[in-house]
Amino acid sequence: MTRQTTAIMEQDTPLWTPDEATVQNALLTGFIQKSGRNYKNYHEIWRWSVEEPEDFWSRLWDFCDVIGEKGTAILQDGDKMPGAQFFPQARLNFAENLLRRRDDHPAIIFRTETGNERSLTFRALYDQVSLWAQAFKEMGVAEGDRVAGYMPNIPETIIAMLAASSLGAVWSSASPDFGVQGLLDRFGQIAPKILVAVDGYFYNGKKVDCLEKIKAVAPQISSLEKIVIVPFLSGRLECDIEKSVLSADFLTPYTPQDITFRRMAFNAPLFIMFSSGTTGIPKCIVHGQGGTLLQHLKEHQLHCDIRPDDRVFYFTTCGWMMWNWLATVLASEATLLLYDGSPFYPNGNILWDFTDKHHCTLFGTAAKYIDALKTNHICPGKTHDLSALRTITSTGSPLVHESFDFVYDAIKKDVHLASISGGTDIVSCFILGNPVSPVWRGEIQGAGLGMAVDVFDEQGKPVPAGAESGELVCTKPFPCMPVMFWNDSDGQKYHDAYFDRFENVWCHGDWIERTVHDGFIIHGRSDATLNPGGVRIGTAEIYRQVEQFEEVAESIAVGQDWDHDVRVILFVVLKEGQSLSDDLKNRIKKAVRSGASPRHVPAKIIQISDIPRTKSGKITELAVRDVIHGRNVKNIEALANSEALELYKNLPELKTD
Repeated sequence: MTRQTTAIMEQDTPLWTPDEATVQNALLTGFIQKSGRNYKNYHEIWRWSVEEPEDFWSRLWDFCDVIGEKGTAILQDGDKMPGAQFFPQARLNFAENLLRRRDDHPAIIFRTETGNERSLTFRALYDQVSLWAQAFKEMGVAEGDRVAGYMPNIPETIIAMLAASSLGAVWSSASPDFGVQGLLDRFGQIAPKILVAVDGYFYNGKKVDCLEKIKAVAPQISSLEKIVIVPFLSGRLECDIEKSVLSADFLTPYTPQDITFRRMAFNAPLFIMFSSGTTGIPKCIVHGQGGTLLQHLKEHQLHCDIRPDDRVFYFTTCGWMMWNWLATVLASEATLLLYDGSPFYPNGNILWDFTDKHHCTLFGTAAKYIDALKTNHICPGKTHDLSALRTITSTGSPLVHESFDFVYDAIKKDVHLASISGGTDIVSCFILGNPVSPVWRGEIQGAGLGMAVDVFDEQGKPVPAGAESGELVCTKPFPCMPVMFWNDSDGQKYHDAYFDRFENVWCHGDWIERTVHDGFIIHGRSDATLNPGGVRIGTAEIYRQVEQFEEVAESIAVGQDWDHDVRVILFVVLKEGQSLSDDLKNRIKKAVRSGASPRHVPAKIIQISDIPRTKSGKITELAVRDVIHGRNVKNIEALANSEALELYKNLPELKTD
């Protein structure tokens, strides 16, 4: 009996099934009706979208009312990856599509962890973008120039990005918790003309200053012509940083006027995003105007059923691709709910207070946040009015089966829970939810429309549904593939990142299985999979078992080279007052053996006080693996708590059988 068969036996009914009215009223249903087709289920729709990509993507452009000239050619060199070109004749501007609405309905509602709120109407947002665009233009910002943001998740970040985009400039951002070297590793590669930066930010009840870091970074990026400082901690600010100007003074000479949007080619650069950088200097991934817009519109409207006047929240920083994804919600004429600060300050209800007050319709977060709610026994459905909430999305790491249960038990019984997965590489998702299909426990509902997702074994052969895990691949081109990598003139870095493993096939680096429901379960990054006895297993399968224990707050598993093989080492962070007894170790091993497999059972279980993680909250198995083998971690600036790595050095438990 395979593990997949066992999983299916655990459940004979889905956790959630959309009612007939939900299906009939879904934007996805309207899209299919307009196509003149008749499909029995989502999987049939998906198959059409990947088998007839020109028809699908052309219809999507029309359905989402993309502003711009589409042209007559839809896909050129569609058999080449990389090399395919979508909409090669198209001209459009990303910001123009996001600023299509200009009335007095709220466009942005923003809240800090201190409880302060402010909002901007669509009309006011347009006017603010106009001011920034004029000021940028006066500074000589033009098509292809880079504008960098060192900003928290506040309205000014959205405004500055849209202003840069309106001129054809390229936006790149990093969250303000990055240190000096982390900023230089990123912005130092792309030579920005303008840096928009904040004086500081609030986190967990503390004020964190950013000016000293800006002062250290500025002289080392020779391309900078101006640094625009946005006061966030203080309304009155004296700044002595060379080439700097306060945002109020930067905008003073201008009054709102109609924006002249520069329409550009479909693949003209829009965003430069950075890989996590945990294995070396971050890769600079360039995403295009049209691919980003069209992919986000598809995911928002067809997969998340976002429509005008909806209110959409995502807990994210500006260094994570989910910020870019969230910003594009404006193109669907929905309201952004922005939050900056700790999700647990002053307590675990802060985000749900915001959700309740403003009638949030989509709540997006990281899987680890849902795990934290469960661990701390926070049950928003019992304390808040979530009647407006239709969709909860989760990403960042696999959402384990028990967390699916928690959402339906403790948050809302009648909600579309969409676990989603993709990444910075595609600024979107490969696999995600949809509003017309059931939600099965522990499963992502299916592949994204237009995304020819498959699961390959080591030899590059498709793995059938219900079988073992393999590599997540995409076998056909899609519009949101990166335009290029920055400073990669011959495209070799780009090719090696995705196409070196399987010829003409995108290999994403996730270890995944396809279920009998045409859904997917992710078992972790394939470069972090464990290989005891030559059998590859995913770390997520271990975490699912371990973190069910009341004593355990969090865990991380890595492989240690040992006796010409690999053995599994499990590190656990225990809750306050708990200790790692032999009894707890034995219970953990027993649970892993029965819930996963004998090969998943850790050879060693070691108590640790902290787990290193990236700025976006993902645990870093590769960094821990390097440390326990005595190897240097190549870029500790990518970590939010690099000091945690010291805990894993020279552990005596790792030197014995």
